[in-house]
Formats: sequence, C-alpha cells, structure tokens
Amino acid sequence: MNRQLKIVKNVGNGYICRMIKGTATVVKNAGSHYLLSELPLWEPFPAVLRGRIRLKASDITNPIAVGDIVEYEAGGREDMAVITGISDRKNYVIRRSTNLSRQAHIIAANVDMVYAIVSLYFPEIKLPFLDRLLVTCEVYGVPVTIVLAKTDLYREPAREEILRFRGIYENAGYRVIESSVRDGSGIDELREACKGAVNLFSGESGVGKSSLIKALDPGLSPKTGDISVAHLQGRHTTSLYEMYRLSSGGYVIDSPGLRGFGLVDMEKDEIAKYFPEMLRASEKCRFTPCTHTHEPGCAVKAAVESGEIAPERYASYLGMLEEDRKFR
Repeated sequence: MNRQLKIVKNVGNGYICRMIKGTATVVKNAGSHYLLSELPLWEPFPAVLRGRIRLKASDITNPIAVGDIVEYEAGGREDMAVITGISDRKNYVIRRSTNLSRQAHIIAANVDMVYAIVSLYFPEIKLPFLDRLLVTCEVYGVPVTIVLAKTDLYREPAREEILRFRGIYENAGYRVIESSVRDGSGIDELREACKGAVNLFSGESGVGKSSLIKALDPGLSPKTGDISVAHLQGRHTTSLYEMYRLSSGGYVIDSPGLRGFGLVDMEKDEIAKYFPEMLRASEKCRFTPCTHTHEPGCAVKAAVESGEIAPERYASYLGMLEEDRKFR
C-alpha cells in the first residue's frame, strides 16, 4: 500500500516518522465507526468518517461499506484514523432499505463472489427474496453461487424437492452447493472456492451464514442464533457488517440476516434482462421491447408453458414488475 510519511524527528542515525496518509480496506462497519486493514496485511485499526463524505450520499443509508477501499489520515498509533475519501468501486451489492422506502443500503463493495445462503425449511425458503438478490448481483456485475444449507435436516422425501430447486437455478446458470455444518458436506468445496477472493455471505435471517463461516474456519467466532419454531423464521443475530480473514486463504464478509430485499434504480423493461434464462429466450420474442406479460408471440411465456423456464422464476419476475410500479 502507498503511504505518505512525515518526518517528525531526526535521531542521528535515522528518523522517527509518522504516517499521515494511506489507503486501506474497510473490514468492519459499526455504524459511525469502522475498522480498516491494508490488505493483504491483516492489522485492523479504528477509523471514523469525515462529515462531508457522509453528506454526499443522502439517498444511501451508509456511504461506506465493508469492502470499500478508502483513503485515510492518521497522526499516529495513538490517534483515531479519519477516512477522507473512497476509491471507485468495481462493484457492490445494494438493496432498498424498507418497503416503499427510497433510501438504499450498500451491503458490501468490491466483492469477488456472493454466496446466496438459503435453506429449504429452517427457515422456509422464499424464492422471491433469493431472486431479488440474484437480479441485484446481475445488475451490478457480481458473480453468485447459491449455497443450500442445513441439508442434514431434510428427510429423504425432500430429495426430490432439492433436485427441483437445483434444476431451477442450475438451468438459469447458477452453481449450487449443498452443505451441512453438522455432517461437513460441502464445507471443503466451499472453503476451496473462497480461497484468494473477497466473498460475501448473504441471505435471510436464520439460514446459517455465521455457522458456515465458523465451519470454514473454526478459529473464527461470528454470532449464531436459533430459529423461531412458531414461525420457522430466523432470529436476527449478526448486527454488524464484518469481514473475516480465513486461515485457508481469502476473506468472507458476514452480513446481518435480511427479511426483505428491495430492488434499486431499475426500470421495469430492464428487469427481465437480469434473469439469464429469460434473456436467452427473449431473443425469439415477436416484439422488442417485450414485457413478457401480455404480448402475442412472446418466447418467454412460451418457455414457461413448456417448462424451459421455471414458473417460480417467472412468478418472481412478475412480482418485481409489481414492486416497480409501487415505487413510482
């Protein structure tokens, strides 16, 4: 990393220098305070955000996210560093903060791979949530792998449902990894995939993100929580966005469990472009543009009827069109 040093004292054979400027990666976001580290070195140090940067992003709830590369100034080890600038992001993952809110929240920046963690039953999977996350990653150029967690909890009859789930998303072009913290299945595959990269683990509350991270590296201690049996919903445990360094190589960002995932800044005629299987089929539509809802000669609707496109994915698409109208 580039650093600018200021000579503060000549001691004869050498100098005492004080670092006043540098660049580092945000590895923890605690609201108004941050931890930075000059990757690949892992020496986190505290920092705060200069006020004028906060004001620049009034429509974003967090102007700086974990994974951001920032400029900072510091007077020495005894002083708190001050973040003075943000480097351009190669990508980021963003969601609308709440229903019908126009503010958005950046989950993480400069990510090499997003792992969308899902569970079929504990908590019960919500495909529209997963599809909104996938569409967002497609929009902002972030590769995605789907991790089906807690497979040890599924009884044998659920195997057909697992295969159905895999078929939906592998047909769309996504890699699916089955995993279990209890019996260790998929953990080595996931650990190997995370090497040498900045990885984001994201999903609904209670799907087991933090438990997977601990399984990847038992030396780490992200918070884990239980499931509410009454509603089969996850109890929110992680409250901070934090990056961990894996002893096997690479980094993983743990994010709070989410209960909703709103799309940001998308026109309704663009949404279908971010469903890979719909984009492929749309090349044969009679009309361009085509909303794939009512037009005659729509190849996407024909593909849904023939089973080439999963009806669940098409239903998610229609839900996103309806959501888009609500925000207008």
